[in-house]
Amino acid sequence: MLANFLSRDGLSLNNRTSCAPVSISALAVVLTLLAPASKAGADERAPLRLCADPTNLPFSSDNPNTPGFYLEIGQALGKALDRPVVYDWYKSYFGKRTVRVTLLGKQCDAMIGLTPTTDFMGPAVIFSKPIMKEGYALVTTKGRKISGIGDLKQLRVAVQYETTPQNLLAQRDEIEKVTVLSPDEGMKALDQGKVDVAFIWGPVAGWLNKTEHGGKYDIQSVEGEGLLWQVAIGFAKGSTVLRDQVDAVLPQLEAMIPGLAEKYGLPDDAPVKFTALAQPNVQLASAEAPVKPLVVADSTTAPSPTPAAATPANDAEAVNAGHEVFNGTCAHCHGPDAVQSERHIDLRRLKLKYGDDMRDTFWKTVHEGRPAKGMPAWKDVFDDKQLNDVYAYLLTVQTPGGN
Repeated sequence: MLANFLSRDGLSLNNRTSCAPVSISALAVVLTLLAPASKAGADERAPLRLCADPTNLPFSSDNPNTPGFYLEIGQALGKALDRPVVYDWYKSYFGKRTVRVTLLGKQCDAMIGLTPTTDFMGPAVIFSKPIMKEGYALVTTKGRKISGIGDLKQLRVAVQYETTPQNLLAQRDEIEKVTVLSPDEGMKALDQGKVDVAFIWGPVAGWLNKTEHGGKYDIQSVEGEGLLWQVAIGFAKGSTVLRDQVDAVLPQLEAMIPGLAEKYGLPDDAPVKFTALAQPNVQLASAEAPVKPLVVADSTTAPSPTPAAATPANDAEAVNAGHEVFNGTCAHCHGPDAVQSERHIDLRRLKLKYGDDMRDTFWKTVHEGRPAKGMPAWKDVFDDKQLNDVYAYLLTVQTPGGN
């Protein structure tokens, strides 16, 4: 660039040396002008904006010393694309709401950790090629290998509350189930000798095993319907150019995956085959315990908010919208499409349990929550229309009387 500037009038640099004092002075001015311009040009590279959860190890963290598996992948992507990486922090346990607010809200360009399925938010999200697989795992003492579900007979098994493993084992009386609310609680139950096996979310189990339990347990991946799925990078549907650029450089990153998996304790073994009952809805991989189920408020709970006018169950648009919100958020605990084998949290039985009080009970619980029981308040997450839509959907799945 400098050479072009000096020769643009057709004179060579040697011709200018006859007027050295003037030329040197002019050159100094040129260098002064060009140096900031060059730096500005470098800084003007469009950053790669990643959606990320600030407290979701082993996947992501706002601590630069332990950024997490996803963020290290993102940093490598930025380097391969010659773009600086910045983050839009947002908690991932809000499920599809997280995607709507951040990725589809154009607050970021890409979100690592989504499951590439055609039924995830319709055509609004497109995906890269898969980068890895994630799912549930069996945590056992060293040397105890499980080759199938039959090996769990007569064992005490910690199952994470309202997950596919719990649903899978619910009908097997020969297996003693011990319900836990999080992977951390499952690991502690194993460590205290309360269970023989923990059947919990694998990546977090591996991370806890590495960081808190000294690697003393075996982590064995499990595959089957709703137990193991591919993970990719998600983009808004209009970002095909960026998606294709990412796909083009992903092969360069393949060699680093095993090292990162080891660094963060992620299971990388050949999974054992189980048979699950149902495929869960697509979810963001998260170290957080799943959102806990709706629990009926008792007399000590704060006064009930006044319910908004209910949306009729024959409003197809509202029912469809409520169905999407439910499967994106509530299905983690209450089951996809509200199909749940645990009767006390089976929302298809709300009408049977509460009759004419069903509406008030629903409205009070989703608005105020019951933190002591693990049920969050959703009033600051969803507006009244969205909650009404969920209620309209639930009306369509209620169990007939007497069942």
